[in-house]
Amino acid sequence: MKFDRVTIYRLGLLLALITSAQAARAQAVYEMPVGVESRWASGENPTGAKGRGGQANGGRKGSPTVPIKAGESRVLAEAVGTSGTVRRIWMTFPDRSPRMLRSLRIDMYWDGAKTPAVSAPLGDFFGIGLGQTTVFQSALFSNPEGRSFNCVVPMPFKTGMRIVLTNESDANLDELFYDVDYTLGDRHGANVLYFHAHYRRENPTRLQQDYELLPRVEGRGRYLGTNIGVIVNQKAYFNTWWGEGEVKIYLDGDREFPTLSGTGAEDYIGTAWGQGQFAHAYQGSPVADEKNLRWCFYRYHIPDPIYFQKDVRVTIQQIGYLAPHSREAVVKAGRRLYRAGPGLVEMDLSKDGKFERDDDYSSCTYFYLAAPENKLPPLDPVGKRVEGL
Repeated sequence: MKFDRVTIYRLGLLLALITSAQAARAQAVYEMPVGVESRWASGENPTGAKGRGGQANGGRKGSPTVPIKAGESRVLAEAVGTSGTVRRIWMTFPDRSPRMLRSLRIDMYWDGAKTPAVSAPLGDFFGIGLGQTTVFQSALFSNPEGRSFNCVVPMPFKTGMRIVLTNESDANLDELFYDVDYTLGDRHGANVLYFHAHYRRENPTRLQQDYELLPRVEGRGRYLGTNIGVIVNQKAYFNTWWGEGEVKIYLDGDREFPTLSGTGAEDYIGTAWGQGQFAHAYQGSPVADEKNLRWCFYRYHIPDPIYFQKDVRVTIQQIGYLAPHSREAVVKAGRRLYRAGPGLVEMDLSKDGKFERDDDYSSCTYFYLAAPENKLPPLDPVGKRVEGL
C-alpha cells in the first residue's frame, strides 16, 4: 500500500500527537510535586497522622474496621489549615441491603464551609442508584465484584476538608472498612473548582414537569454528570417503554429553552433502541431489570466538558412510548394516556406514539463549582429515600 506525501505527513503528525499525549500522561506519574505529602485515613489511622498508622494490637491488624451505631456519625477524614486533594475513597461493609445503602449518608465539607458540598445516600453517591449493588466500572466509580464502593473523583481543597458518614438507619453498622486517600500541600490555582454532589428523588414525578437532576445552581463551574434510578409506575403504564425523555441542560441564563438538549434517555448514555445492561468509562446502565422494571444508568462528561459561567440547571423529561407489544394491557385496563406535547391531550390508544408519564425517579448529580457551598436544598429525610425499595 502506497501513501502520498500529504497522507504520510498527516500520519506522522497524528503519531506525534499520540506520543506527546502519552508522554504527558507518563510525566504526571513520574514527576514529584514539591511539598506534597501522601495520607490515608482508615480504621488503622483515623486522623491520617504521620507515623500513627497500624498501632492497634501491636501493629498486627488490630483496627481494620470501625462501628457506626444507628443514629451516629463518624468523621472518616479531616484536614485543617492546609491545602490538598482527596484522590480516592474506598469502603465496604457486610450489610449492603437497599435500606442500608439509602440510609447511610455521606457529607463532604470544603474549606470550613458550614453546609456540605456533597450530601447523598452512600449507595447513590458511589455511582449506582436504587440501593443496588452490582459489578460495574466507570471512569469515576466502580464496584469490582459487587461487594465494595470505589470513587476516584479528584476533590481539591484550599484550607481544609472533612468527610462524614452518618448512619440514619435503625440498625447498627458493626463493621465499616474504609480508606480515604488524599494528599496535602497541593498548590491550587485560581481556576481550581470544588467538587459537589446533589441527591434527590421524586416519587412519582408530575406529568409534563421535567424531573430536575440538578436544580438551578448559581456560579461558575462544570457539570460533571449524573447517575439516575428509575422505577416504572407499573400500575399506570404496565411494561410500556419509559425512556423517551430528553436530558436538557440550561446554561448561563437559559430559562424556557436550554442550550444543550439530548434525544432520549438511552441516547444520553450512548446506546439506542432500548436500554440493556452495560458499563463503560463514561456511560452505562449497571441495572437493567426488565422483569421488575427498574433501571440505573449514568453519564459522565469527561471527554465532552460542560462549563457554565453564571448558572446551570439539568433536567430529564418523563416521556414514554406506546408500542404494539405493550398496547393490549393498557387498553384492557382502560387506562388513559396523554400524548407528549403541550396540554394534556388524551392519546388514541390504537396508534403508536409518545406519551407523558409519572414514574419514580431518583438521582445523584455531580458538578464542580467555584464556591465550597451550593445553596441547594438539604438531603431528603431517610424515610423518603428508602420508601418502596
